[in-house]
Amino acid sequence: MNNLKVLWNGIIKENPTFVLLLGMCPTLGTTSSALNGMSMGLATTAVLIFSNFLISLIKNLIPDMVRIPSFIVVIASLVTILQMCLQAYVPDVYASLGLFIPLIVVNCIILGRAEAFAAKNNPLSSIMDGIGMGLGFTLGLTLLGAVREFLGTGRVFNFEIFPEAYGALIFVLAPGAFIALGYLIAIVNKLKK
Repeated sequence: MNNLKVLWNGIIKENPTFVLLLGMCPTLGTTSSALNGMSMGLATTAVLIFSNFLISLIKNLIPDMVRIPSFIVVIASLVTILQMCLQAYVPDVYASLGLFIPLIVVNCIILGRAEAFAAKNNPLSSIMDGIGMGLGFTLGLTLLGAVREFLGTGRVFNFEIFPEAYGALIFVLAPGAFIALGYLIAIVNKLKK
Protein backbone atom coordinates (compact mmCIF):
# COMPACT_ATOMS: atom_id res chain seq x y z
CA MET A 1 0.00 0.00 0.00
CA ASN A 2 1.29 3.45 -0.87
CA ASN A 3 2.59 5.02 2.35
CA LEU A 4 1.83 8.60 1.29
CA LYS A 5 -1.76 7.62 0.53
CA VAL A 6 -2.01 6.05 3.99
CA LEU A 7 -0.65 9.26 5.52
CA TRP A 8 -3.04 11.47 3.52
CA ASN A 9 -6.06 9.30 4.40
CA GLY A 10 -5.62 9.96 8.11
CA ILE A 11 -5.23 13.69 7.70
CA ILE A 12 -7.99 14.42 5.17
CA LYS A 13 -10.13 11.54 3.86
CA GLU A 14 -10.52 9.59 7.10
CA ASN A 15 -9.89 12.36 9.62
CA PRO A 16 -10.76 10.83 13.02
CA THR A 17 -12.35 14.02 14.37
CA PHE A 18 -14.35 15.43 11.46
CA VAL A 19 -15.02 12.41 9.22
CA LEU A 20 -14.96 9.22 11.32
CA LEU A 21 -16.14 10.99 14.51
CA LEU A 22 -13.88 8.85 16.69
CA GLY A 23 -12.36 9.81 20.02
CA MET A 24 -15.11 12.23 20.97
CA CYS A 25 -14.39 12.13 24.72
CA PRO A 26 -10.95 13.81 24.50
CA THR A 27 -12.16 15.90 21.57
CA LEU A 28 -14.90 17.51 23.60
CA GLY A 29 -13.18 17.37 26.99
CA THR A 30 -9.73 18.79 26.31
CA THR A 31 -10.29 21.40 23.62
CA SER A 32 -11.11 24.42 25.76
CA SER A 33 -7.96 25.96 24.27
CA ALA A 34 -5.83 25.42 21.20
CA LEU A 35 -2.82 24.47 23.33
CA ASN A 36 -4.77 21.80 25.22
CA GLY A 37 -6.15 20.39 21.97
CA MET A 38 -2.73 20.29 20.37
CA SER A 39 -1.16 18.69 23.47
CA MET A 40 -3.79 15.96 23.63
CA GLY A 41 -3.50 15.35 19.90
CA LEU A 42 0.28 15.01 20.04
CA ALA A 43 0.10 12.70 23.06
CA THR A 44 -2.40 10.49 21.25
CA THR A 45 -0.29 10.61 18.08
CA ALA A 46 2.79 9.35 19.94
CA VAL A 47 0.86 6.41 21.38
CA LEU A 48 -0.75 5.71 18.00
CA ILE A 49 2.55 5.61 16.13
CA PHE A 50 4.33 3.37 18.63
CA SER A 51 1.36 1.05 19.19
CA ASN A 52 0.86 0.60 15.44
CA PHE A 53 4.56 -0.16 15.04
CA LEU A 54 4.73 -2.64 17.92
CA ILE A 55 1.50 -4.39 17.01
CA SER A 56 2.58 -4.78 13.39
CA LEU A 57 5.79 -6.40 14.65
CA ILE A 58 4.12 -8.89 17.02
CA LYS A 59 0.90 -9.58 15.10
CA ASN A 60 1.98 -13.08 14.05
CA LEU A 61 2.98 -14.05 17.60
CA ILE A 62 -0.42 -13.29 19.15
CA PRO A 63 -3.12 -16.00 19.08
CA ASP A 64 -6.51 -14.84 17.79
CA MET A 65 -8.21 -15.59 21.12
CA VAL A 66 -6.18 -12.93 22.95
CA ARG A 67 -5.56 -10.49 20.14
CA ILE A 68 -7.63 -7.56 21.48
CA PRO A 69 -6.47 -7.93 25.11
CA SER A 70 -2.88 -8.10 23.87
CA PHE A 71 -3.36 -4.90 21.88
CA ILE A 72 -4.79 -3.19 24.95
CA VAL A 73 -1.78 -4.26 27.04
CA VAL A 74 0.60 -2.78 24.45
CA ILE A 75 -1.41 0.46 24.29
CA ALA A 76 -1.73 0.70 28.10
CA SER A 77 2.03 0.23 28.52
CA LEU A 78 2.74 3.02 26.04
CA VAL A 79 0.22 5.34 27.71
CA THR A 80 1.82 4.69 31.09
CA ILE A 81 5.25 5.59 29.69
CA LEU A 82 3.76 8.71 28.08
CA GLN A 83 2.05 9.73 31.32
CA MET A 84 5.28 9.40 33.29
CA CYS A 85 7.23 11.40 30.68
CA LEU A 86 4.63 14.18 30.64
CA GLN A 87 4.55 14.32 34.43
CA ALA A 88 8.36 14.49 34.61
CA TYR A 89 9.17 16.84 31.71
CA VAL A 90 6.07 18.96 31.02
CA PRO A 91 4.09 19.06 34.27
CA ASP A 92 1.92 21.99 33.07
CA VAL A 93 0.63 19.95 30.13
CA TYR A 94 0.20 16.94 32.40
CA ALA A 95 -1.85 19.04 34.84
CA SER A 96 -4.04 20.59 32.14
CA LEU A 97 -4.85 17.26 30.46
CA GLY A 98 -5.32 15.47 33.77
CA LEU A 99 -7.60 12.44 33.64
CA PHE A 100 -7.72 12.42 29.85
CA ILE A 101 -4.16 11.05 29.57
CA PRO A 102 -4.99 7.61 31.04
CA LEU A 103 -8.15 7.58 28.91
CA ILE A 104 -5.94 7.40 25.80
CA VAL A 105 -5.82 3.65 26.52
CA VAL A 106 -9.48 3.26 25.59
CA ASN A 107 -9.46 5.76 22.75
CA CYS A 108 -11.22 3.97 19.91
CA ILE A 109 -8.90 5.55 17.31
CA ILE A 110 -5.89 3.71 18.70
CA LEU A 111 -7.52 0.32 19.21
CA GLY A 112 -9.40 0.67 15.91
CA ARG A 113 -6.22 1.38 13.95
CA ALA A 114 -4.42 -1.47 15.72
CA GLU A 115 -7.17 -3.90 14.71
CA ALA A 116 -7.99 -2.53 11.25
CA PHE A 117 -4.53 -1.57 10.02
CA ALA A 118 -1.49 -2.49 12.13
CA ALA A 119 -2.56 -6.12 12.56
CA LYS A 120 -2.73 -6.52 8.78
CA ASN A 121 0.17 -4.43 7.45
CA ASN A 122 3.94 -4.08 7.69
CA PRO A 123 5.68 -1.86 10.28
CA LEU A 124 6.47 1.03 7.90
CA SER A 125 2.92 1.28 6.59
CA SER A 126 1.65 1.02 10.18
CA ILE A 127 3.90 3.89 11.27
CA MET A 128 2.65 6.00 8.36
CA ASP A 129 -0.94 5.19 9.29
CA GLY A 130 -0.22 6.21 12.87
CA ILE A 131 1.33 9.48 11.74
CA GLY A 132 -1.55 10.24 9.36
CA MET A 133 -4.33 9.42 11.82
CA GLY A 134 -2.45 11.15 14.62
CA LEU A 135 -1.88 14.32 12.63
CA GLY A 136 -5.50 14.32 11.52
CA PHE A 137 -6.61 13.95 15.14
CA THR A 138 -4.16 16.64 16.29
CA LEU A 139 -5.29 19.06 13.58
CA GLY A 140 -8.92 18.44 14.49
CA LEU A 141 -8.37 18.98 18.22
CA THR A 142 -6.18 22.04 17.67
CA LEU A 143 -8.69 23.62 15.28
CA LEU A 144 -11.60 22.93 17.62
CA GLY A 145 -9.61 24.27 20.58
CA ALA A 146 -8.60 27.40 18.64
CA VAL A 147 -12.21 28.11 17.61
CA ARG A 148 -13.49 27.62 21.16
CA GLU A 149 -10.68 29.70 22.67
CA PHE A 150 -11.15 32.48 20.12
CA LEU A 151 -14.92 32.70 20.49
CA GLY A 152 -14.83 32.28 24.27
CA THR A 153 -11.87 34.41 25.33
CA GLY A 154 -10.73 36.37 22.27
CA ARG A 155 -7.40 34.56 22.28
CA VAL A 156 -5.71 31.86 20.23
CA PHE A 157 -2.66 30.12 21.74
CA ASN A 158 -2.87 32.79 24.46
CA PHE A 159 -2.38 35.66 21.97
CA GLU A 160 -5.07 38.25 22.49
CA ILE A 161 -7.07 39.06 19.35
CA PHE A 162 -9.91 40.95 21.02
CA PRO A 163 -10.69 41.74 24.69
CA GLU A 164 -12.00 38.82 26.72
CA ALA A 165 -15.03 40.87 27.75
CA TYR A 166 -16.40 40.42 24.20
CA GLY A 167 -16.04 36.62 24.27
CA ALA A 168 -18.96 34.24 24.66
CA LEU A 169 -18.31 32.17 27.78
CA ILE A 170 -20.40 29.27 26.47
CA PHE A 171 -17.63 28.33 24.02
CA VAL A 172 -15.16 27.69 26.84
CA LEU A 173 -17.72 25.52 28.64
CA ALA A 174 -18.89 22.01 27.66
CA PRO A 175 -21.89 23.08 25.53
CA GLY A 176 -19.56 25.20 23.41
CA ALA A 177 -17.59 22.10 22.47
CA PHE A 178 -20.69 20.51 20.95
CA ILE A 179 -21.71 23.69 19.14
CA ALA A 180 -18.25 24.39 17.72
CA LEU A 181 -17.70 20.73 16.72
CA GLY A 182 -21.06 20.61 14.97
CA TYR A 183 -20.28 23.70 12.91
CA LEU A 184 -16.77 22.49 12.07
CA ILE A 185 -18.10 19.10 10.91
CA ALA A 186 -20.68 20.91 8.75
CA ILE A 187 -17.94 23.09 7.22
CA VAL A 188 -15.72 20.05 6.52
CA ASN A 189 -18.66 18.20 4.90
CA LYS A 190 -19.44 21.24 2.75
CA LEU A 191 -15.81 21.56 1.66
CA LYS A 192 -15.60 17.84 0.81
CA LYS A 193 -18.47 18.23 -1.66
